[in-house]
Amino acid sequence: MDFDLANILAYYHWQEALLTLAAIIALTKLGKFIAFRVPALAEMRRLNLAADKEKLAKPKYPPVVRASQKVGLAVNLVFFLLMLPWFVTLESQPLWMVVLHVVVILMVYDFFYYLCHRFWFHGNGKMRQVHAVHHQARSPTHIDGFYVHPLETFVGIALFVGTMALLALGLGPFHVATVVVSYVIFTQINTINHTAVTLPYFPFRTVTWVTAKHHVHHENMHKGNYATITLLYDYLFGTLD
Repeated sequence: MDFDLANILAYYHWQEALLTLAAIIALTKLGKFIAFRVPALAEMRRLNLAADKEKLAKPKYPPVVRASQKVGLAVNLVFFLLMLPWFVTLESQPLWMVVLHVVVILMVYDFFYYLCHRFWFHGNGKMRQVHAVHHQARSPTHIDGFYVHPLETFVGIALFVGTMALLALGLGPFHVATVVVSYVIFTQINTINHTAVTLPYFPFRTVTWVTAKHHVHHENMHKGNYATITLLYDYLFGTLD
């Protein structure tokens, strides 16, 4: 069989991958711009940044945050350059399919993250010690979403992008919109989980509840609430605290 590089590269959709990355950045920035025009959320942001400043003044914080961010950048570069171009498309797909794929990606990922978090990160092996770095934050604020051992950062992001790639093998290429929405939800929920939000009234009550549940998880290494996208699996498997 002849090796036809040109034919293989025809399936490498780098333009779509680049568009996906640009859309993720733009949507994230737009979302933050809109959210922080709301006075209540702007105040929560101010309080989180003030707490972050105190934490970053501690010698242990900056090196861990920098190392975690470098690993995250490396994994994302591999994803957007070497993985995503093979299974992303701009070919028309019905809206219901885009929504379904977003839900499937997030919930399949969250299931495996739940198992990983509960039985590996909180198990009795070396990974428990790795995860304990993150659990040094008893009252998390924004920066604690990045105060994570680099190995744990690698596992978390690799699990998400790997889930997406494997699902694409069975479901076919994902639309750019599917990847953008899935990725933004994944990154923002993992960040919001660690913020300090105390707005127990409409329309912020749900965000307050979500952050409070994850703060319970941070109280010690024996608490539940292991899932990260939703707490559905904690509810189903009896680990909801």
